[in-house]
This record gives sequence, structure tokens and C-alpha cells, in this order.
Amino acid sequence: MRIERKDRSEATILHADLDSFYASVEQRDDPRLRGRPVIVGGGVVLAASYEAKAYGVRTPMSGRDARALCPDAIEVRPRFDAYSEASRAVFEIFDDITPVVEGISVDEAFMDVGGLRRISGTPVQIAAALRSRVATEVGLPITVGLACTKFLAKVASAVAKPDGLLEVAPGTELEFLHPLPVRRLWGVGAVTEGKLADAGIRTVGDLAAFGEHGLCGLLGRGAGRHLYALSMARDPRRVETGRRRRSIGSQRALGRRPKNEADIEATLVAIVERLGKRLRGADRVCRTVVLRLRFDDFGRATRSRSFLECTDRTDIIMAVARGLLDDAMPLIRQRGCTLIGLSLTNLDDHDSVQLSLPFESDHAADLDIAMDALRNRFGRDAVTRAVLVGRHHGDDAPMLPD
Repeated sequence: MRIERKDRSEATILHADLDSFYASVEQRDDPRLRGRPVIVGGGVVLAASYEAKAYGVRTPMSGRDARALCPDAIEVRPRFDAYSEASRAVFEIFDDITPVVEGISVDEAFMDVGGLRRISGTPVQIAAALRSRVATEVGLPITVGLACTKFLAKVASAVAKPDGLLEVAPGTELEFLHPLPVRRLWGVGAVTEGKLADAGIRTVGDLAAFGEHGLCGLLGRGAGRHLYALSMARDPRRVETGRRRRSIGSQRALGRRPKNEADIEATLVAIVERLGKRLRGADRVCRTVVLRLRFDDFGRATRSRSFLECTDRTDIIMAVARGLLDDAMPLIRQRGCTLIGLSLTNLDDHDSVQLSLPFESDHAADLDIAMDALRNRFGRDAVTRAVLVGRHHGDDAPMLPD
């Protein structure tokens, strides 16, 4: 459902973002960790408390590098069940605040509170009440940005962190935005930031002054027009509810220890098994498989392949994923591998698939359904592939419904 609102003269869009989510849950549940630098994860940092971030610890930094920056950091193993429960509790508060909630991830969401003044007060009062409820009922700090657009609300929450509330009042958008560094803009990563810096563009105001024509020549037409529009606080998107995922994915950090090819392939097999089950559980089908790799030198590579017809069958997805991994294996042998991820994209609803001829006798789909039912009833590892016996490939991170 999309809520259309013509009146944007009032800042009614909230971006709520839990602060250092995993680490905050650990500090909430263990008083000994409060006020201490906390790192969630071992081989790779999944989350870091603000006390650890003060030393330069960031995600997805290696655990070794994090310990070098912050020797006194306390490492804790992730507890994904606890994070999922905390996320559910927070989203229940979001849904109680307003019916217009667009979840972005398990720890952040956009909300539109327009039209609630008589019921709940001004947008700022609603944002303050939201923060108070999350702190009191869930025990977690949350930062809220408030603006007329989604983009500015998200920037405001980033600027207000940690545990803050910031409103960008109508008419002050450019005054707020232009002094900020260009990396605050969506679409500006390290490479684009470097290109802009070479052109003398370091702030959003510099970028706006450079002009749309100049940016298109520097970055390409699409990126130039996009960034110029953001630099002028233009963002027509509305908060949407009920929007389904465009892709589903999973990844596993492998650490920096040497891995043989069998270990890497087994990790990929485990990922495919879980994604296939998720895909069928959501009554979706996919057309494209994307393999993502991170190497020992922190470089990255992406490989993808599409099907002629959409599918939810594990055996088909597995064959394509293994083919992508085989193609990338020479790079892995040369550069090592610290992370492997897989995404299923170009999703569609299962009932949108057109049946094809001939109707051959093939029981692979029935096998998938039977395997899913067994795992739902007896646990994820009740039935598994031989290559995964005796291996543990990590727990599933919390996520929004597919």
C-alpha cells in the first residue's frame, strides 16, 4: 500500500534506527557490558558498541584488526534469537504508533505520521514518544530523524546518532544538508567519493554548486542526476507498506584462516539450502542468482546468472550457484576468500509462473516440499545433505518477513 500525500509542508516522515543493534542487545542483557567496548562476532565484526566505535572499530572489519584498534574490547558470540525477539518487539511499537510503516531492515524503518496530530500530537511529540517507548518497553536506544522526505529523514537520523532526535524543519533542508560531507548522500561510496574529491567536491553544497550538467559529465547521466537531486533535497518517494522484497540473500563470513575448496563449497551448499526454503516459504520464485565474494585483500567480486524461467527449486538454484563458484574459483585460489554470499533476485509470486509443456515426470519439487516440512517440524538440521554432516555454518541472522 502506498500512501499519497500532497501536503509536504510539514515534516511528518520518521526514520527510526536502533543504535548498534546487536551490541545494544548484548549490553541490555548483560549489565557487565554496559559502558564497555563490545564487539559482536569473532572472525568478522558483526556489530560494535559506540564505546568500541570510538577506537575506530567498524563492520565488517576482521576481528584481528578490531582487537588491534581496541585491545580492551569484549567479544561476544551473536545471539540471533535474542535479536529477532528484540526486533519484533520494536516493530510492534512502530505499528502501534502509525499504520504507515515501511521496514528497511530488522533495526530500522520509515514511518509516516501525517494526520495523527489530533490523536497523538505533533510529529516531534510522536517521535519523542516512540523513543521513550522503545527505551522503556524494549530497553534499547533508538535514534529518530524527522523530515519532509525519506532521504532527509534518514540523513537526520544518521547525524543525530547515537540515541538522538533531530527534525529538519520545512524550509531549512538546504541549510542542514549542504555543510555535510558528500558521503551522506545515497549512492556515494568510496569510489564515487574519490572521484568527487578529485574534482574539489567534498560537501553536499560543493556538489550542488557543481551543477547537474557537470555531475553528469563526471559520473554519468544517471548518477549525476540522482546525486544532484538529492543535493537539492528532492526525493518524491512516499513511505510504502506491504511492499515485498525484490531479492532475498544470505552470506557467511569465513574469517582469514586458510580454507580449502571443499569448505567453501559446503558453505555455499548450506546457503542455497536455506535460501530455497525461504523462497518457497514466501511463495516466491526467482529468475537470477547472484554470487558475492570478499577476498583476503578486502576486494570484492560479483557473478550472476539468470534462468530462462523463474523457479523455486533447490536443485536448479544449486546447480547455477555451483557453476558461478566454479567460475570464480581461480580468483579464490589466488586471493583467498573471507566471505561468501548468495542472493536470489528478480523475484515474482509463485502463482505468476506459466506452466510449460511437456509436463514431464519430475519429483524434485515434491522433494523440496517434503524436506521443508521435515525441517519445519523437527529443526533445520533434521534432514541435511551429506556434505554438510558434522559442519556448522552459522545461525541465520534476523530478518524482516520475506
